[in-house]
Amino acid sequence: MSGEMDKPLISCRMVDSDSSLAEAPSEAPKVGILGSGDFARSLATRLVGSGFSVVVGSRNPKRTVGLFPSAAQVTFQEDAVGSPEVIFVAVFREHYSSLCGLSDQLGGKILVDVSNPTEQEHLQHRESNAEYLASLFPTCTVVKAFNVVSAWTLQAGPRDGNRQVPICSDQPEAKRTVSDLAHAMGFTPVDMGSLASAREVEAMPLRLLPGWKVPTILALGLFIFFYVYNFVRDVLQPYVQEGKNKFYKLPLSVVNTTLPCVAYVLLSLVYLPGVLAATLQLWRGTKYRRFPDWLDHWLQHRKQIGLLSFFCASLHAAYSVCLPVRLSYRYDLVNLAIKQVLTNKSHLWVEENVWRMEIYLSLGVLALGTLSLLAVTSLPSIANSLSWREFSFVQSSLGFVALVLSTLHTLTYGWTRAFEESRYKFYLPPTFTLTLLVPCVVILAKSLFLLPCLSRRLAKIRRGWEKNSAVKFTLPTDHPRAQKTSHV
Repeated sequence: MSGEMDKPLISCRMVDSDSSLAEAPSEAPKVGILGSGDFARSLATRLVGSGFSVVVGSRNPKRTVGLFPSAAQVTFQEDAVGSPEVIFVAVFREHYSSLCGLSDQLGGKILVDVSNPTEQEHLQHRESNAEYLASLFPTCTVVKAFNVVSAWTLQAGPRDGNRQVPICSDQPEAKRTVSDLAHAMGFTPVDMGSLASAREVEAMPLRLLPGWKVPTILALGLFIFFYVYNFVRDVLQPYVQEGKNKFYKLPLSVVNTTLPCVAYVLLSLVYLPGVLAATLQLWRGTKYRRFPDWLDHWLQHRKQIGLLSFFCASLHAAYSVCLPVRLSYRYDLVNLAIKQVLTNKSHLWVEENVWRMEIYLSLGVLALGTLSLLAVTSLPSIANSLSWREFSFVQSSLGFVALVLSTLHTLTYGWTRAFEESRYKFYLPPTFTLTLLVPCVVILAKSLFLLPCLSRRLAKIRRGWEKNSAVKFTLPTDHPRAQKTSHV
């Protein structure tokens, strides 16, 4: 029985023509695999495609032989562990004991543990799967590797997934052997130390977007705050003071009013830590003192905060397109037309409002377009194709332009509303006035840093000058270029 899995996705010819894959030896060593699940099948496909001779050990080889590439030999477990020196153990932890009957044949071999525990198992067991496997086979050398690589990445190739493969073992020679094997498969091995690090390596796949936790909580907190604030102003106040029922605004209008507030504040929070870091460097007179932990973490989360800002801005654009489709909008439009007829007005045109709306929408589109460039260049595949100067220009210079455009967009929307008493509902100022606080501070601070007295001093500090140093430091004549390419 043969299927598509009989054909390796990556042929030996592709290995020879792909510079990202190391050349397999002319006499490729035989590699063993214990297990016949999805991961074992993908691993065999990748190994065969990389030029290795693969033998798979299964409890029922006749049933599973059709699932593996035709170049791979599928046999019983005891027959599969005889000749290979490197054997992948692709079975779950609870099945390790079933391999104890092979302990004599496995003696002196390298066992590569690719298993991952569940969250409950990780908390339940003090020792890692790899350490448990080593305790069952003391005469073997156990290496923890390939557990962070998915079956899809193995089949499709590391170009479509993470290239890094954390490797840990107590034997340096065994780590070197598995590292060479990973190189030949097109991956990048990362030495994680001894087998005691296996518990940390096994915890990596259990983490769900670890770098997004704080930014997501921040965005959610801002959304809840502004949503409640807009609810009080736009829904609760008319109901309490005027008896008007506007609760229909909750699903769309209030959400659409909240999203730009969150996107705007998040965008300003991307550039605020850079301002604080530059201020600290100017105050300390050196770049060789560490930032506070909270500021250091903030700087590391700027990418995620910026992408969440783009996400909220995109949702705001989509919601805004839906506004004219609402029945409430159509009813208001009809009522306005009837009111115009009753008051005998044949032409309704306010020049100021027309210009304001045109400029407001144009600035919003420009801001969203610029923010889109920032989001696209944040993708690893795009960022890796840019030089540092190009990446810095997009993320720093164009990012600041996006913040300025967003500020002008907000100011055009507010216009004179901040000075109208009727806009202060329940004595609460309009929402846009709250969102302007942080962005205006960032824009003002960045404008101050452009002053020659501050820009020159900051450029000297970032090139190694220290305030209390006795070494004389002379800035080169093209110091503006050096300043432009140096970012916190």
